[in-house]
Amino acid sequence: MTTNPNQPKIPLWRDDRFGKIAFQVIILVIVIAIISIFTMNLNQNLQRSGIRFGFGFLNSTAGFAIGESIIPYQPTDPYRQVLLAGLVNTLRVMFFGIILTTIVGIIAGISYFSSNWLVRQIGLVYVEIVRNTPLLLQLLFWYGIFLQLPSVSDRLGVFDAIFLTQRGIFIPWPSSSLIWVWLGFLVIAAIASFWIWKQRTKIMVEKGASGQPQLIALGIIALVSLLIILFGFGWEVPAITGTENNPVLRGGLRLTIEFSALLVGLVFYTAAYIAEIVRAGIQSVAKGQWEAARSLGLKPGLVMRLVVFPQALRVIIPPLNSQYLNLAKNSSLAIAVAYADLYNVANTTFNQSGRAVEVMVIIMATYLTINLIISLFMNFLNRRVQLQER
Repeated sequence: MTTNPNQPKIPLWRDDRFGKIAFQVIILVIVIAIISIFTMNLNQNLQRSGIRFGFGFLNSTAGFAIGESIIPYQPTDPYRQVLLAGLVNTLRVMFFGIILTTIVGIIAGISYFSSNWLVRQIGLVYVEIVRNTPLLLQLLFWYGIFLQLPSVSDRLGVFDAIFLTQRGIFIPWPSSSLIWVWLGFLVIAAIASFWIWKQRTKIMVEKGASGQPQLIALGIIALVSLLIILFGFGWEVPAITGTENNPVLRGGLRLTIEFSALLVGLVFYTAAYIAEIVRAGIQSVAKGQWEAARSLGLKPGLVMRLVVFPQALRVIIPPLNSQYLNLAKNSSLAIAVAYADLYNVANTTFNQSGRAVEVMVIIMATYLTINLIISLFMNFLNRRVQLQER
């Protein structure tokens, strides 16, 4: 492209490109100036208090115990160890919370479209009650419920495998030394099953074949996986030991009252919002898609699973990301039920060490990192389910 040498030059300050760049530079300078002012003010206040900003205190002895920890921790360990223990406890709540809240939310959202009147009303009442009451109140409610569980002597048992007591909830748990090998196999089996299922769908759509060989392969994988889960994990079932007057529960996995109350509260609260997202996503699917699927003779369950829900995912996943982020951030309310999460142990840490600024920086950086990882994964998933334009 050539320019006309006789064309008058536009003054720099009237050039649109210069204006856009200059505006961004000015905003950047203002932001840097504000951060610099806050930083200088912080340093001055710390100097007046005789405190020097730094993270060397993490090597000092913590000196306090916490209610529960997956990783080894003793009060004689340094602060970095107790913060790591709190982080692991937080990640445990987030991991199981996201899985369970997705399941409960999808079931509650689909219940809106059930042909059963009672199922529809139960889903509606659940969503309306949970969404219109504060999360903190719900956490305290569940904590109070779990505190009212009977003692070990009067325990509540489910098939003599799950026990609910004041000391916690005891459930069967794998004890095999090869657990990580079997888990790796199950992950590979899940990936292979997903690929075979996609190939079966492609063959059925493009070639009109039955896809029976692929279906048999999926059945074999499912059968082998089930056998591994039942017999390979070496399940350890909780059992009653001790005397009749002083029974003791041993074996399996013990879920503390604090962890259980926090997990149940977060799951049911977040699932109510996910149910509304699922409902909106399903309603966004054109009515013609429902009618076309029914005209093929598909049952209502298959219509939802094979036709409607896959299309609704394109609407569901973007707001679903926000609910996962909310669950991750709301887990910091664990302090209300005395669960030793990251915020809880960090609160004790800065009260003892006096390093409020450094501890808050650690907390903010940790939650920011976790939320960014969740967002990256959900954005990747969102791109996978979107329609690809040719």
